Amino acid sequence: MVDGMENGGGKNTMKVANERKVRSSEVLLRFLALLSTLIAVIVTIVSEETELVPVVVLANLPPVYVPATAKWQYSSAFVYFLVANVIACAYAALTLMLSIMKVAGTNGIAMVMIVFDLLVVALLFSSSGAAAAIGVVGYKGNVHVRWEKVCDIFAKYCRYTATAVAVSLFGSTVFLVLLALTALHLRKKSL
Repeated sequence: MVDGMENGGGKNTMKVANERKVRSSEVLLRFLALLSTLIAVIVTIVSEETELVPVVVLANLPPVYVPATAKWQYSSAFVYFLVANVIACAYAALTLMLSIMKVAGTNGIAMVMIVFDLLVVALLFSSSGAAAAIGVVGYKGNVHVRWEKVCDIFAKYCRYTATAVAVSLFGSTVFLVLLALTALHLRKKSL
């Protein structure tokens, strides 16, 4: 045995340090990915707020207060964000079951999971970016196109949305780490 390599019948093979640790860390990470995307979905769904918004009809008259509601359904970026997190959550649940049943360790399924992990990472990062961009416009406004700030009026809604985006970004990072670990594990298996 030289540098972790064994000569077994003319083939150089590398042993994984501890197969149980690799499997348990994958299960833990898949559970964290499931949990974070599920929390992002739930927080997004419950993020709704109704406030009275002052509307000036005439400059000489006092403003008229009109009820206005902020919901995730009113922005296509937040709809995309929610759908992406639902897909990632369902995928995390499926792959968690496969990992627990030890089906995910086979080379064919591991390769498929690498591809889908990569797709989920891209989906989550892009949807989180879209939601965050709309969130920044809601927080700061855009004076160039006369979009007003809304987070000073809908503070609770903005906090919920920011929390959902942060939790989803954590889930994206977990999927990215899973992707790297699965690829590394598959590479070590093939050597």
